[in-house]
Amino acid sequence: MKQVVQNFKTGELKIEELPPPALRAGGVLVRTAYSLISAGTERSTVATGQSSIVGKARQRPDLVRQVLDNLRREGFRATYEKVMARLETVKALGYSSAGTVMAVGEGVTGFHVGDPVACAGAGYASHAEVNFIPANLCVTIPTGVSLDLAAYTTLGAIALQGVRQSRAQLG
Repeated sequence: MKQVVQNFKTGELKIEELPPPALRAGGVLVRTAYSLISAGTERSTVATGQSSIVGKARQRPDLVRQVLDNLRREGFRATYEKVMARLETVKALGYSSAGTVMAVGEGVTGFHVGDPVACAGAGYASHAEVNFIPANLCVTIPTGVSLDLAAYTTLGAIALQGVRQSRAQLG
């Protein structure tokens, strides 16, 4: 199966051939029809990955604090090895997609093979041909809503949560 990934050390983006995810209890396997590229979150993630070590540190001061805390607890060598290992990993991109249920895991109700679904979640609704999606991050698409439009569901939910948290009112 093909999946879009980024090497966080070099910033290189590529499409890799990977084994499809396994079906697990509590979720569904979804054949992706559309995945949404976020102009905000994903562009920021890609830009961070493509920046220098200093640039990465400037963009993620929260991670710098974690490194400094780890340095105090575990020392220089252990911290250096952890940071290098993290930079060597590839990161799956994507968090909003839509597709068709291929298989339903144990304990999952409300989904059937062939159902059109909208999917959410970083690390789940990736830019990949097949994704494992926990049932709580998946919703059946109503009749009349196309898969391409349903791929925007997560982005819409995030925007709606922002409106809710702002407590916006008329007037």
